[in-house]
Amino acid sequence: MQNQAVSATLKSTLLAALSEEMAPVSKDWLKALCNEQQQSQFSTSLAELLDEGAIVTTRIGAYTLPERLGLVTGTIIGHRDGFGFLKTTQEGTDLFLPAKEMRKVFHNDFVLAAPSSMDKRGRREGQVIRVLKPGKLELVGRFFVEGNHRYVVPDDSRINQDILIGKNDTAGARQGQVVVIEVISRPSAPKLAVGKVTDILGEKMAPGMEVQVALRNHDIPHEWPKAVTKAVSKLEEEVDEASKQNRVDLRDLPLVTIDGEDARDFDDAVFCEAKKSGGWRLWVAIADVSYYVRPDAALDKEALNRGNSVYFPDQVIPMLPEQLSNGLCSLNPKVDRLCMVAEMTISAAGRLSGYKFYEAVMHSHARFTYNKVAAILDGDEALAQRYSEQVPHLQELHRLYSALKVSRAQRGGIELETQETRFIFNAQRKIEQIVPLTRNDAHKMIEECMIQANVAAAKFVEKHQQAILYRVHDRPGKERLTNFRGFLNELGLPLGGGEEPQPSDYFKLVEAIQERPDLELIQTMLLRSMMQAVYQPDNLGHFGLALKSYAHFTSPIRRYPDLLLHRVIKFLVNKLEAEAAGKTVKNKWTVTGGFSYQDDEMDKFGEVCSMTERRADDATREVSDSLKCEYMQDHVGTVLPATIAAVTGFGFFARLDEFHIDGLVHINSLRGDYYHYDAARQVLVGEKTGKRFRIGDAVTVKVASVNMADRKMEFVIVNKDGQADEFDRPERRGKDGARGKRFAKPGEEREAGKRSDKKKPRHRDSKNKGKRRKPSSASDSTKQAESENKGGFSPWQQRDPAANKAKSNNEASAKTRKKPKKKRKQRPGKQERNAAKQQKN
Repeated sequence: MQNQAVSATLKSTLLAALSEEMAPVSKDWLKALCNEQQQSQFSTSLAELLDEGAIVTTRIGAYTLPERLGLVTGTIIGHRDGFGFLKTTQEGTDLFLPAKEMRKVFHNDFVLAAPSSMDKRGRREGQVIRVLKPGKLELVGRFFVEGNHRYVVPDDSRINQDILIGKNDTAGARQGQVVVIEVISRPSAPKLAVGKVTDILGEKMAPGMEVQVALRNHDIPHEWPKAVTKAVSKLEEEVDEASKQNRVDLRDLPLVTIDGEDARDFDDAVFCEAKKSGGWRLWVAIADVSYYVRPDAALDKEALNRGNSVYFPDQVIPMLPEQLSNGLCSLNPKVDRLCMVAEMTISAAGRLSGYKFYEAVMHSHARFTYNKVAAILDGDEALAQRYSEQVPHLQELHRLYSALKVSRAQRGGIELETQETRFIFNAQRKIEQIVPLTRNDAHKMIEECMIQANVAAAKFVEKHQQAILYRVHDRPGKERLTNFRGFLNELGLPLGGGEEPQPSDYFKLVEAIQERPDLELIQTMLLRSMMQAVYQPDNLGHFGLALKSYAHFTSPIRRYPDLLLHRVIKFLVNKLEAEAAGKTVKNKWTVTGGFSYQDDEMDKFGEVCSMTERRADDATREVSDSLKCEYMQDHVGTVLPATIAAVTGFGFFARLDEFHIDGLVHINSLRGDYYHYDAARQVLVGEKTGKRFRIGDAVTVKVASVNMADRKMEFVIVNKDGQADEFDRPERRGKDGARGKRFAKPGEEREAGKRSDKKKPRHRDSKNKGKRRKPSSASDSTKQAESENKGGFSPWQQRDPAANKAKSNNEASAKTRKKPKKKRKQRPGKQERNAAKQQKN
C-alpha cells in the first residue's frame, strides 16, 4: 500500500512537471525531480505512464504529454458495419475511424491516435498510432473451414474481422461450432489477427449457449481463481461461537426475510414495531459479508473484479462463492447468522428521525416470499393460520409502508411501474412461455425499508466525513430534457419546472398518466430522459428518489459498493466507541473487517463498480435478446397486435402486446409514400398522405424475419386481414398540368369511360412515317418494353444510383465499336459539271 501511494504521488509530480514545460524533456531531467523515497519507484512509474498513454516519447527519446504532439488517447468503439469511433479521454475530441483503421484494432482497445482530415460528413477522422492496452485477448465465435483456411467469426458484431486459426490450433473444433479462442497475434492491416482455439463450447443453438457467449463477449469473470477456492474451503458451514462474541444479540427479535420465489441468497431481514409515542422502530439486518471478506484478500480482489452478481434468466453468476452467498452470508431461516444492523426510528409522517448502526448476531424466524406476504395482507386465512406468530408483525410493517409511501409522494420521489417479463423454460431449457411480472405491496414494502436503511447509512457516514461511494443520480441534461418535452407536447402533456424541473414535477407527471393506455411507453421515455445512476465519492444526491444523500448498504452479497460501505460503517462505529471511552484510534482497520478509505481510493472503486454494473446490464440484455429471437423463430409470419415503442430516422420499433418483444419496422417497408423523420416530435410523417407513425400508436404487424446473429427481428405493417397495409398512393401532376395516378394498385378498377389499355408507342422513321411498327421478333418486343420503362421507378424497390451507373457502364462496355466510315468525296454540283464541260470543249 505504501509503494502504491508513493507511485501515485510520483506520477502526479511527473505529469505536473511535463504540463509546465514548453518542450520535450529527457529521462534524466524527469528523474531529477524525484526525492530519495521516489527514486526506487521512478522506472516503474514512468513505464506505467507510458503504458497508460499519459505520456509519450518523441523520435529522439524525449518525453512529453500526448496533447503537446497533437495526439489523443481513447477507447475503440467498434460498429458492425466495419467502421468505428475513438472515445477519447479529452472531452469533445472523439474521432471517427474508417474501416481501414479499424482493421488494425479490436473493439475496446485503448489506443494512442492522431486526428487527421475531415470526412465527407464533417466528422474528424483519426489514425491509430499504437495500441496502449488491448481490450481483450480472448474471443468467442463460430469456427469455419473453407478449403485450406480455418477461421473464426467473432460473435461480437463490434469486431468486424475474421481470426485466422492455425492448422494445429483447432483443438478438434468442427464446422459451425462455437469456440473460445486466444489471440496470438493482433491485426496489423492488411494482415488479419491469428489465434488458437482454447475451448469448444458446443453447437450454436445448444441450451444455455447464449449465456456462455455473453460471459465471454463482455469479459465477465465466471470461474473462481485457485486462491479463492482455497480460501472458501477453510470456511465452516455454520457460524462458530467465537465469531458471535462482542455483538448485540438479536436472536429473539422476530426478524424475517421476504424475497422472490426463486431467490437462493437472503441478505436482508426486517422487523418493525409501533412506538408508544407514535411512529415506528424499524430494524433492517444485513448479512455481515465484511467479516468474511477482508480488504486485499483473495476473496476481496475477486469480488472487486466481478463488481456485482449477474442475473441471467434461470442462471446467476455470483459475486461471492456459493459457500458465502448461499451459506454463511445468507440469512437462512432457523440458523444463527452474523449481521450489520440499521436500527431506525420513523415518525408517524413516514420520515426518518433517528438511526444507529451496530454488529449483531440474528436468527431468522421465517422465510417469506412476496406472494405469500401479499396473500396474508389480503386476508388469506390458511396462510394467516400457518404464520400466526408473524402476521401481526407483517401487518405493522404494512402500516409503516403506507406512511413511507405518503412521505415519498410528498418529497416527489418518482415511482415507476414498468412492465417486466419472465421466461418460463421447459425441460430442454427452451422458452415455453413469456409472462409479465407484477409488483405487489410486499415488493414495495421491502423496497421502502431498504431505501430508509440506505439513506440512514449515507447520512451517518457523511456526518462523520468518511469517504464512501454514494449512489448518485444526477438531474436530466438539457438535450434529453428538450427531447422529452417535445415528446410530451405531442401527447398534450405538461412538465413543470422550466429548464430545471424538480423531482416533484416528474412525480406530478407520473400521477397524471396513471389511467392512460400508453402509460408504459411514457414511463419508458421518462426513463430515457434521465441520467444513468453511478457510484462516486462526490455526493450529488439521487434525483429519481428525491433524496439529498443515498448510498447502497443493503446487498453486500451481490454488490461491491455495499461491502465497502459496511467496512466504513464498522470503522466509524469502532472509532466512536473508542473516542467515547477516551481512547485514540491509530489503525484504519478493525478486527471484524472495518476499514477507512481515502477519497482517491473511492474514485477508483467508483469507476470500476459503475463499469461492472453497465457490463452486467449489457450482458443480461444480450442474453434476453437472444432468447427472445429464438422464441420468435416459431412465430415468423404470425400477425400480432403491437404498439410503437420508439421512432427513429430509419423506421420505428413496435412492441408486441402479448410478448413485450420489440422489433424493427424499417422505413423502406412502409408502402405507398415516402416518410420523413421529425426528430423534435419523434414521428414519421408521409410526404404526400400526411400519415403519421408515433410513439404509442397501435399497429398490427407481421413477424417478417428473425436474425439470430444480430439478435434482432423485423416486422412489417399489415391490415386486419393480415395483408400489406396499402392505402391510396399519392397523385402527381403531369407536365401538362393535369393530375393523374402516380402508381396503380394491382387489380384496381378504373373510372368509367376511360380506356384501360395503353396506347402503343409510335415508332417513326424515314421509311414508315407516322405508322405503327410491329415488333419483328421476341427480342424486339423485349427491347420495346425496356424502352417504355426507361427512367421509370418502382416504389417497391429502393433507388440505387450506384447500381444504375454500373449497369450503364456495363452496357456501354458491351457495345462493339464501329469503324469510322471514310468520308466520301463530295460530288460536284450540276452547275460545276456543266462549267467543267464547257472549259473542256
